[in-house]
Amino acid sequence: MEESIAALMADVSRMLRRAFDERARTIGVTRPQWQVLTALKRYEGINQGGLAEHLDVEPITLCRMVDRLQEADLVERRKDPKDRRVWRLYLTEKAKELSAELKPLGIELLSDSMQGLSEADRENLFESLSCMRKNLVRQHQGKGLESTVS
Repeated sequence: MEESIAALMADVSRMLRRAFDERARTIGVTRPQWQVLTALKRYEGINQGGLAEHLDVEPITLCRMVDRLQEADLVERRKDPKDRRVWRLYLTEKAKELSAELKPLGIELLSDSMQGLSEADRENLFESLSCMRKNLVRQHQGKGLESTVS
C-alpha cells in the first residue's frame, strides 16, 4: 500500500502542477517563476543560495530564473549590508500585484481538485500530509542535515 500511496501522491502532485501551468499561462507566468515569487513572498530578503535550497534547485538554475524575473521587474537584488559578495532578493510592487492575481488561480485549482471531499476529509488529508512531512523533516534532521521545510 505504501508504494501505491507514494505513486498516487506523485501523480496528484504532477497533475496539480500541470493544471496550474495551464491556468497561470493566461497571466503570462510559468510555474517555476510562480514558485520563486511565492517563496520570496515567504522568505523575502533571503540570499540566492538559501532560496535555491528551499526550492530544491541548483544555484545556477535559480540565478538564471532570478535574472529573468529581474528583467521583468518582478525581483530586485540588493547587496547584503554585512557581506558585499551576497545578494538579497526582494519582490517588486509589480510582483506583489501579480501574486495577488495568481493566488485566486491556486485557490480555485485546489477547490476544483478537492470536489467530492467533505470538510472532514479535507482536514484529515491535511493532517495526514502534515504528519508525513514532519516525519520526513525529522528523519532529514536526524541525519545532520538542515531542514528547508517549515
